[in-house]
Amino acid sequence: MNQITWAKKRKLSPEMRIIVKQENIDAGVLMRDIASGRTVILRNENRKPERFCAVGKGLTVKVNVNTGTSPGVVDMAEEEKKIAISEKLGADTIMDLSTGGDVDQIRKHILAKTCLPVGTVPVYQAAIEAKKNRGSIGAMTEEDIFDVIEKNAEDGVDFITVHCGVTRKAMSILARFPREMGVVSRGGAILCSWMKKNGKENPLFSQFDRLLDIAGRYDITLSLGDGMRPGSIADASDRVQFYELKELSRLGRRALAADVQVMIEGPGHLPLNHIKKNVQWEKKLCRGAPFYVLGPLVTDIAPGYDHITGAIGGALAGAYGADLLCYVTPAEHLRLPDVNDVREGLIASKIAAHCADIARGNKDAYKRDLLISRARAKRDWKKQIELAIDSEKADSYRKSRKIEDEDVCTMCGDFCSLKLMEKVFRK
Repeated sequence: MNQITWAKKRKLSPEMRIIVKQENIDAGVLMRDIASGRTVILRNENRKPERFCAVGKGLTVKVNVNTGTSPGVVDMAEEEKKIAISEKLGADTIMDLSTGGDVDQIRKHILAKTCLPVGTVPVYQAAIEAKKNRGSIGAMTEEDIFDVIEKNAEDGVDFITVHCGVTRKAMSILARFPREMGVVSRGGAILCSWMKKNGKENPLFSQFDRLLDIAGRYDITLSLGDGMRPGSIADASDRVQFYELKELSRLGRRALAADVQVMIEGPGHLPLNHIKKNVQWEKKLCRGAPFYVLGPLVTDIAPGYDHITGAIGGALAGAYGADLLCYVTPAEHLRLPDVNDVREGLIASKIAAHCADIARGNKDAYKRDLLISRARAKRDWKKQIELAIDSEKADSYRKSRKIEDEDVCTMCGDFCSLKLMEKVFRK
């Protein structure tokens, strides 16, 4: 029985019981929000991850890490290290975006190696195999796409990104109102290429009921992809972006009626002053469905530092109501990220998610900040490091410079404001 079906019957599924404890949320509230489509539990009937993850209303903001190979780099030992560091540092989900090597075997390997919910983008594999076996992406068939989706579901993938809103009408809008960067979504570009070549509608849109059937049988979550997301600040909040969002809202309602869980994916590149209205529009149009955002990246001029631009946007988006942040690494726009890039990107997004949790009134998030502040006031270095979001880095910084008085740090020494004020109030 699907999670939505359980919730509509006012019964707690085994997964819901776990989430109630994890999130410290009322069971009745959780069931209500799952039944109404405002919360999803990422899981597959064929796989039980060790760590369950719920995304949506009243819950902590989650962080996704992307992993996977590329046509130029296929190194499974490195991918395993990325997974290990992601789990260690508190990622909530992992997406396998592999486009190089034996994609089937890579996916199965990643599913076996991680304790986290796993997502994929099946149209990547369908396009890769069409090009390899028939010479072009345009030679991909509708059956190819649905065969790969079924295969992903059978393997145990917990959620899939499907670009159902990339339609022929969306392409015509884009032709009439051109962008600086066009279509930057890889899945979106694949489907646009296929539609142009074949003169047909996107099968993920025209055969959406078929997609719902597969998702319903395995209880996987459909992450309705933003194939028309803006890839530059100049293209933010334009006509085609919001046309797609409206289509996704309609499809989301059809999914909910079929007891299929849905998330809505969002931009992309947005200036700070666009983030609030983008989150509010998604929540209003999609009736509170969980919002999964890439970043958002708030400027285009920071290659090598886009984990920072993404964290700035992610903190603001999360504070306004976004539910799942897709991490951005320093390698964004430049190369396939390595293990250190994954670490830096994840920590930046975890900070953003925590900041958003505080802004949303999460008591546990506030308490953690309070405890570390009290430890700082006492110069309890051990406790500060334990509470740090990256304890290893905090510890290495603390130990990197020695000082005779271990009660203070090398920044202030005898002029430590906390120590001076202790003497003031003691007298």
